[in-house]
Amino acid sequence: MRTRQPTTTALDEQRIPMRAKLAAAWTTLVLLYAYVDILAFFKPGVIKDIEAGIVFEFDISQTLFTVFLTLMAIPILMVVLSMTLPARANRTTNLIVASVQVPFAAFNVVGGSWTYFYGLGVALEFVVLALILRYAWIWPRTAPSATSPDRETVRAQ
Repeated sequence: MRTRQPTTTALDEQRIPMRAKLAAAWTTLVLLYAYVDILAFFKPGVIKDIEAGIVFEFDISQTLFTVFLTLMAIPILMVVLSMTLPARANRTTNLIVASVQVPFAAFNVVGGSWTYFYGLGVALEFVVLALILRYAWIWPRTAPSATSPDRETVRAQ
């Protein structure tokens, strides 16, 4: 009686487009921002401060919330921009916006008494921002060709 040997094959490693990598990284960053903020509601005294009209030592106001929304809208919009902008503009925009986001990520750990919690959140956000900067920096380039592929296809037909 002969036993059948299982055949092993390599998994297909498909190349992930740079736009998808960037969009995924921005999505991860947004989720980290949101989850750190959600978990922060469980810190003792946070809800009482919010009910008293205070967030992070600031008085709750339309201006404050407009600033918060604007700061969150930037990485949220980067998800779609990473998938839709032309390559050159995409690369430049990702390099600039990710660089500007670093101080905003660091803000959470400044003056906080929960340094482990906020420190871990900021560290993870820095890792994601570093990935975004690396992905944008190493964006693959193609060598310019004398003729476009469409012209060669037309001539070949």
